[in-house]
Amino acid sequence: MTIGAHVWMNGRVVAEREATVSVRAHALHYGSSVFEGIRAYATPRGPAAFCLQQHVDRLFDSCRIFRMALPYAPDEITKAIVDLIRRNGHNNCYVRPIVYRGAGSFNLDHRKSPLEMAIITLEWGRYLGVEAIEQGVDVMVSSWRRMAPNTFAPMAKIGGQYVNSSFVAMEATDGGFVEGIALDVEGNISEGSGENIFLIKEGVVYTPPLSSAILPGVTRMAVMTLCRDLKYRVEERALPREFLYTADEVFFTGTAAEITPIKSVDRVPVGKGGRGAITARLQGEFFGITAGKIPDRHIWLTYVHAGKQTVKTG
Repeated sequence: MTIGAHVWMNGRVVAEREATVSVRAHALHYGSSVFEGIRAYATPRGPAAFCLQQHVDRLFDSCRIFRMALPYAPDEITKAIVDLIRRNGHNNCYVRPIVYRGAGSFNLDHRKSPLEMAIITLEWGRYLGVEAIEQGVDVMVSSWRRMAPNTFAPMAKIGGQYVNSSFVAMEATDGGFVEGIALDVEGNISEGSGENIFLIKEGVVYTPPLSSAILPGVTRMAVMTLCRDLKYRVEERALPREFLYTADEVFFTGTAAEITPIKSVDRVPVGKGGRGAITARLQGEFFGITAGKIPDRHIWLTYVHAGKQTVKTG
């Protein structure tokens, strides 16, 4: 993992070593932050950020839910991200914008502490392993559940909520698995510790709904769009745990995970125990677009070195 030499912090670019945060920062003590994860991919036209505007929109949505009034416009943040990727000289990278409460008060009402923001870039490979994209990963159903309604806000990407994800990830690692799958409060499938999940049965693509305490993933949205492009029926519905053991194919989606097949759940093979045909076809479309080898028909790519950035909202 190679960190970019420069960081955007509170409206200006500084050297990475100068981008420091106080030990009294409210976010350090109480998790009062919201963040995003964005990938920029190498293409023949130079690096291109994937679904940049959608990620920025979700960042602002998270801030709105968590009562954080950003002093920047979405276009300013979009430009800051593109400029930082260019300045740091990345060909491909991961981008982490984070909005957090700094040093001020220890009051649990985080609005009594100052609002700060930073953007960092880093070169980061396959989140679940180099071979995972083709061979798939072994996962388990976690004993840790996702939050019940009106306890947390799963539609927002809030830092403190990821303690739940840490418990899921640690349990999976300790059990010898690559990742864990959490169920919602009703016992239905929710998501991985940091990924959305899709299941395929008899040619139909299923994914849990927002009501199953999932994050509205940007890559999830893109994959659902690709499914429709390829004439696969997509259904968002509550899915019982046992569907994981009977599905023909299962895969994770996410900015970090991209599209990663799941080859077994609780040591029960998924389908034939590897990447399925529909998953492979979706991967071909996704990686073809992000690599600039397939036309970007949905205008998902923002080219870093373009004279004028073209993004699509929504």
